[in-house]
Amino acid sequence: MPPFVWWLALSAGLLPGAWLAARIGGAFGGLGVNPIERLLADTGTVAMIVLLVALAVTPLRRLTGWAAIGRLRRMLGLLAFAYASTHFVVWFGVDLFFDLLLILDDLTTRPYAMAGFGAWLILLLLALTSTRRAVALLGRNWVRLHRAVYLAGVLAVVHIVWLTRADYRDAMLYTLVLGLLLSLRVVWALNQRRRARGEPARNGVV
Repeated sequence: MPPFVWWLALSAGLLPGAWLAARIGGAFGGLGVNPIERLLADTGTVAMIVLLVALAVTPLRRLTGWAAIGRLRRMLGLLAFAYASTHFVVWFGVDLFFDLLLILDDLTTRPYAMAGFGAWLILLLLALTSTRRAVALLGRNWVRLHRAVYLAGVLAVVHIVWLTRADYRDAMLYTLVLGLLLSLRVVWALNQRRRARGEPARNGVV
């Protein structure tokens, strides 16, 4: 992969952050009459989209045969974690004012908060083990561990669905995209097992 492609993808991934920062500063109409709610919604949306894009890298690599695209996965995953962390900080720092009692109340009484916090914890663990040293130390277990990113995706979608009160279009779109990505992984895993047993793959999916 030419270096400019990696930098182009990084620049595109940073654009939503720059846009949010500009709006915090009052540009593009600012954050509206309820800035905290708007900031929570927008950081959550960006985190969800970037996470789905990161999850789509491996399926795209397998479907297109473009192996080099796999080099974008780590960077996109870290970007998703950065946006999710921004969302998390806005929640417990700006919305709840670092009040531990309020935070614990949310985490024990609000299912959407539990799901969102669970997704963030998984992304934190994956970010901490994304270094080459961690890959070397964990060996094959690194691959198993990083499959938990799909669980983070499921929890993130559940978080958004439970938060949605009226318009479910975005939530359903995220659900469909994640469902498609998970379905592809399941089909490939089943076909891999069939090939290992000497059986033909089904549905022409390889």
